Amino acid sequence: MTSSVKDLVLVVGATGGVGQLVVGELLEKGLGVRILTRNPSKAQKMFNDRVEIAVGDIRDAATLPAAVANVTHIICCTGTTAFPSGRWEFDPSPSWIEWPGLLVDPKLRESRAKNSPQKVDGQGVSNLVAAAPSNLQRFVFVSSCGILRKDQLPFSILNGFGVLDAKQKGEEAIANSGLPYTIIRPGRLIDGPYTSYDLNSLLKAKTDSKLGVVIGKGDKLVGDASRIDVASACVECIFQPASARQIFELVNKGTRPAVIDWDKLFSQPTTV
Repeated sequence: MTSSVKDLVLVVGATGGVGQLVVGELLEKGLGVRILTRNPSKAQKMFNDRVEIAVGDIRDAATLPAAVANVTHIICCTGTTAFPSGRWEFDPSPSWIEWPGLLVDPKLRESRAKNSPQKVDGQGVSNLVAAAPSNLQRFVFVSSCGILRKDQLPFSILNGFGVLDAKQKGEEAIANSGLPYTIIRPGRLIDGPYTSYDLNSLLKAKTDSKLGVVIGKGDKLVGDASRIDVASACVECIFQPASARQIFELVNKGTRPAVIDWDKLFSQPTTV
């Protein structure tokens, strides 16, 4: 694959498990990379000088115009835990007396949590969509299997605190924006997360001797999804015209071929 020297991809969630691998794939293909981060020192240690760093937060719309300036593509790999945890950044820290209320009262949780799924994948992604350049070539979003099966097990459990509701809100903001987009809905993420600050290690990450890649449509797939393959799909789809304005599910099943044929996977997805 070749790319224009003018290509500049903004990766959001670049220090996370999938995001790190996306950055590595983009750099391997020679694309320019800018990352949006709240922690520039962490990003600097992770990527050295190989990427542009924009300091900002998708939850704060005012920080986004500078981050999206002149980008040709956006790959959004943001996310938080599906269930209340320290990553939800409760502020101020709730006392043990409040925890029962946090578990049953969505309004109380939202008032206390700065990093809940609703604020990240719902409002945050909507903010990013609103800030995106009108001539953007592709907006890629990592969502989740089960968006259309929230009333079925195991997805009803996964959505107990609204993570699939939030992902769906993000999806709808993207699909209704008029921008060209690709939404990737992986199964349960495995392989990682990668927390190494050695970019060379990330570039060498492989899935040798593991399962093949299955891409489907209609939210019918169930299974695990390698973060490595999800990251590859996020990058490869921007080279595939057939993937524009499409939503795909991704899981790992079957025998892995020597080479993954992304063109065939995106142009002939399974529907069963």
